[in-house]
Amino acid sequence: MNKYRKNAVIIGALFILTMLAGMIDAYFVAPELKTSAFNINDLLLGVFAILTMAIGVVFIAIAFFPVIKKHNESIALTYVIFRTIECFLLIVGSICYLYIIALSHVPKDTIDSSHFTTAVFLAVKIKLYSYQMAMIVLGFGSLFLCYSLYKSRIIPGFLSVWGGIGYLSLLLSAVLDVCGVIDTAKGFGLVLYVPGGLWELIVFPLWLFIKGFNIPINETE
Repeated sequence: MNKYRKNAVIIGALFILTMLAGMIDAYFVAPELKTSAFNINDLLLGVFAILTMAIGVVFIAIAFFPVIKKHNESIALTYVIFRTIECFLLIVGSICYLYIIALSHVPKDTIDSSHFTTAVFLAVKIKLYSYQMAMIVLGFGSLFLCYSLYKSRIIPGFLSVWGGIGYLSLLLSAVLDVCGVIDTAKGFGLVLYVPGGLWELIVFPLWLFIKGFNIPINETE
């Protein structure tokens, strides 16, 4: 057992945590904003879910850094930078939720209903675009990670290729969603999430929990 066993477990756990947090927001909270009957407590849940995801992705990169650095320091640093950018873009979404909550507390007789509707609509759009930009950054930055994993062979090649396909699909889905071609919450857009979602939520974490990174003892010294 090498000294990066703990890193492997932490990374696996954080992938599961951030995926579940993202799913809570995407499939439980965000759909409410498509109607006028959103619940404040649900929006607060969305705020904390997004913050959990935002903080988690940075710690994934931090835990990955010493592992990838031994094989390619530039990619290790690049991955940290991209996930930090992703973190800030996600936080924009949580701020949008807080803005909507603040608007809902404004006395109804002090604001025109059309202005309220417009303000909420714009906040929802900003949240959507910031999230998709975060997914573009995640997809692009993680392609470098998967390339490094494949070249270093610290996990099986098929896992690295699977991850690369998943992140490429995620990148494509985000770009198409921003362009208005698809909706990533349903149909073909949802299908594009499947390869990466399975990799991050189940396959890669399980491998890390059971096998960890395949790093020779002499490389850990």
